[in-house]
Amino acid sequence: MQDPKLEIQMLHDRVMVRPETSGERRSGAGIVIPATAEVAKRLVWGEVFGVGAHVRTVKVGDRVLFARDDQYEVDVQGSTYLVLRERELHAVAAERTEHGTGLYL
Repeated sequence: MQDPKLEIQMLHDRVMVRPETSGERRSGAGIVIPATAEVAKRLVWGEVFGVGAHVRTVKVGDRVLFARDDQYEVDVQGSTYLVLRERELHAVAAERTEHGTGLYL
């Protein structure tokens, strides 16, 4: 007998994010910085794949900025996702905002 497919629903203020896996990155001058180099704690961008009922500021498909440290990882169908609270998000990338930074991705 085949197992039924069960949809994952996030609870409360939880957000499921798939982090961008960039590994190496480049400086503004074009210098390649290896993934193993760590100068300071870095925030990373990721895409939201699920939100709980009490999440108010982000929705599925948004790009969010968060700290990769001390998050819970879960593997779903071969992809790694992180589960975090909405308050652990530092920013969301949106087309138009009232209180934006003036910087764009």
